[in-house]
Amino acid sequence: MNSAQLKIYHDTVDAMEKAGVDPEYVQGWQGGFLVNPKREEQRVTEAYEAGYDDGSEKNADNYKNWIKK
Repeated sequence: MNSAQLKIYHDTVDAMEKAGVDPEYVQGWQGGFLVNPKREEQRVTEAYEAGYDDGSEKNADNYKNWIKK
C-alpha cells in the first residue's frame, strides 16, 4: 500500500468511527480495502458484507448509510 492509499484508508476509517458507523460495516470496509479474505459465512452480517464490497472497490461514499442512530 502506498502512502496515498494509506492516507485514504486512515482518513476514511477515522471519519466512519467519528460518525458512529456500524462497527460491522467498518470492519468489512477495512477487510475489503486491505484485500483480506471474507469472514466465515456464519459470521457475515449485512453491514459487514456492504462494507466489504465498498472497501473492495475503495468506495467511501456509502458509509453514511450505516450510521447508527
